Order: sequence, then C-alpha cells, then structure tokens
Amino acid sequence: MLVAAAVCPCPPLLVPEVAAGAAPELDGARAACADALGVLAASRPDRLVVVGPAAEAPGHALFPEGSPGTFRGFGVDLDVRLGRPDPAAAGLPALPPSLAVAAWLLQRVDRADAPVEALAVDQRLAPERCLGIGREIGAGEGRVALLVMGDGSACRTLKAPGYLDERATPFDAEAARALRDADLAALRDLDVDLADELKVSGRAPWQVLAGAAE
Repeated sequence: MLVAAAVCPCPPLLVPEVAAGAAPELDGARAACADALGVLAASRPDRLVVVGPAAEAPGHALFPEGSPGTFRGFGVDLDVRLGRPDPAAAGLPALPPSLAVAAWLLQRVDRADAPVEALAVDQRLAPERCLGIGREIGAGEGRVALLVMGDGSACRTLKAPGYLDERATPFDAEAARALRDADLAALRDLDVDLADELKVSGRAPWQVLAGAAE
C-alpha cells in the first residue's frame, strides 16, 4: 500500500561538488528536497522505492539496495550508494544519473532504516506501461513510500539545453498543478511526444506515480 510520495528534481547540479561555484544558487532546492524526504521518513514505510528516468533503460530496470552510483562523468571524484552498503552489490551496474542524485539525497536524511530499491524507467516508456508499473508498486505488501525523481522541460529560455519553446512554460505549469493537486487524470494524460520534444525527463516517472496512487 502506498502511504507517502515525494517528487524531487534530478539535475546533477543539485550535488554541490558538481555545481561548483553555482552551488549556492540551488540551496533552496536542496532544502526543499530534504524536507520532502523527511515527510517520507515520517510515514514510517516498510519499503522505499525510488523511481527515476533513464535515457536508455530497457523499458525499466531494477536496482537493489547497495547499487553504486558515480558523478565521475561530470568531472567530479564522487561516488554514492543506494541506501545501505551491500557486499553483494559489488558487481552491479551503476545507477543512471537521476538515481545517483536520489542516492546522494538519501545519504543526507534519516530514512528511518527502511529498505530501499530503485527503478529506472525509459523516458519514452508508454503511459500504459508506466501506470502498470505504478500499480504493481502500489499493490505491494506493507507500507510503501515512493520517491519520484524527474525534471520538467529544458526549453524555457534561449540558453536552455533545448533552446526556447513557447510550449514549455504551459506544459510545466500544468504538470506542476497536476502534481500539487494529485490530479491523477491529468498526470495520465501527459503527452509523450510533446514531453519528448520539450526534453521533459519527469513524464514517465510521474505517470508511474499516478499508477501507484490509484
């Protein structure tokens, strides 16, 4: 049973070592993430599931507790692990960047010792499959908390990675409203093609959340 959920952004710039001189600009976002994770811990879950986007996930991929992550690809000598260390996880594949950011965040809060696992979902995964994955999570035994990682559009300014697209601001506003109001129908209806064109990484994870919250 799903008892709590939090939604956080997942740019590697959340990690101060990656952001370097720009790190103070994201202090507010880091504090908000910590507050959200505190709410998850306060729900006293039996299990914490982290869901994040991956550019090349084979549909979806599961990462058990102890899975490694790294920010070396961003020029930073920093490694993380998902939850508690596990010697059996030594040979596991590395977490995708979104889940590495989640692992970094989780290392800095009290998780109430709940076991944690992570799920990477393909950013282009069909809504029906995202909803189905979420329903399976929500139907799991015990008290389940969900940490959903994902970003909105990357096309809101001329200097944005996707340049300026006038559709970006309304898309982000509607997605934010749907998440704030727990509007499951609106989350289910987020357009896959438009989200892809606007470089939205959060669409698939948000629809997993919609399925879990049903």
